[in-house]
Amino acid sequence: MSKKARAKREAGLSPFQSPSASGAPSPAVSQPSSRPGSRPGSRPSSRPASHYGSDDEFEGDDYLGFEDSASASSGEEGLTWADRLLDLIRELQGHKDQKRTSVQDRELALAGYSHILRHHYAEEHLSSVLDDILPTFLKQIRAGRSNKERARALQAFTLTLLTCPSDKDYEQAISALKTVCEDVEDNNVKIDAIHALCVAVIYGGGNNAATEELLDFFLEIVSTDGDSVRAPDDGSVVTAALQAWAFLATHVDDLTVKGEEAVESFLDQLDSADSDVKVNAGANLALLFEAAREQEEETGQSFITAYNQHRIMTQMAKIMRDSSKTISKKGRRHVRTNFSSIVTSVERGKGPGYSTAGRWGNPHTGGTAEEEIDGGFAEFGYREKIRLPNRWIVINTWFLRARAELLKTLLGGGLLVHYEENPTVRELFRGADVEFTPAKKFRK
Repeated sequence: MSKKARAKREAGLSPFQSPSASGAPSPAVSQPSSRPGSRPGSRPSSRPASHYGSDDEFEGDDYLGFEDSASASSGEEGLTWADRLLDLIRELQGHKDQKRTSVQDRELALAGYSHILRHHYAEEHLSSVLDDILPTFLKQIRAGRSNKERARALQAFTLTLLTCPSDKDYEQAISALKTVCEDVEDNNVKIDAIHALCVAVIYGGGNNAATEELLDFFLEIVSTDGDSVRAPDDGSVVTAALQAWAFLATHVDDLTVKGEEAVESFLDQLDSADSDVKVNAGANLALLFEAAREQEEETGQSFITAYNQHRIMTQMAKIMRDSSKTISKKGRRHVRTNFSSIVTSVERGKGPGYSTAGRWGNPHTGGTAEEEIDGGFAEFGYREKIRLPNRWIVINTWFLRARAELLKTLLGGGLLVHYEENPTVRELFRGADVEFTPAKKFRK
């Protein structure tokens, strides 16, 4: 995507007006400062692991709804979430010596830390310990005693950089992240490594060349059906690579070369028996069509040839008609719904989720609509949105959708608070249209 195209897109910016062995940390370890206004006299030592909940409680991004997680993070002893985070940081800093801690304690501490970072913006508490805690996570990623420990260390590493970006950690992280992605057999670890690579290159100090190298790495996973990272025909790994490729592509100024290289691989994945792979391949092609349209508006040339465009549209039309039993009924519905959006986008030059359904305007009843054509027929327009209090973020480009999809995966129910408070996340939605909803009126 050219700089001019990106500037044009952003011009419409709306104003989004496990206990450790030792209770005390090592003197050599930098200590996080207490949060201003936090409860005085909170204990500096780590507390029993049971205080942070059971091991299974932290599974997944959304084990609690947003409101529930915010209240639960206050703790059983009246501690604020910041107090709990500071205790967890001290405990994690004490995990450098794995011989003095159990793998279960490390897994649980990592899960509690990541849960708090998902649901709260904690930059002020991380900035002073970043140089100490990121290497701790990398050590656990390299030498974790279980796949769960590695996966949770990867999640903690990713969320830390998304909360508190650094300009010097990518080079020391790239080797460890790629190694676990390629060599660890557990596919959940591979997926978390893909996410970590994606965030690290953008928010850990990677340059443009590093970003393009990772685009190639993810494309190789897609084109080999996961075999390049020893996950042959694993749809979840290929899906993660497709989403990661799309996210990184939104940070590349000119997609001409990388887009041309990717078309064939994405087209091949339209034949996948995995519905998520099929849908994400289609979404990536729609992203490329969007970038190619902008290039054509500026230069008169498109990096998607007429021949490839015909092949892609023919294959998508086939998918819309397909009644194959190789995909479940729910999966077929998922595919058709998404490809209806993709085909409409490509044919009409729209973004994702655009509805051509609508109604005829009635001058006697009034009403508004997204877009009017043919003398008063009002199309419903863009239906894909992220709900916030009293407003919606409209996802009206594939560029925005690629970013939103990865953020929803990483932050789950915490996306709202990060959008409101985290400038890194807010920047990812720069240029998005916002629809404000009227406040509800309550009857007396």
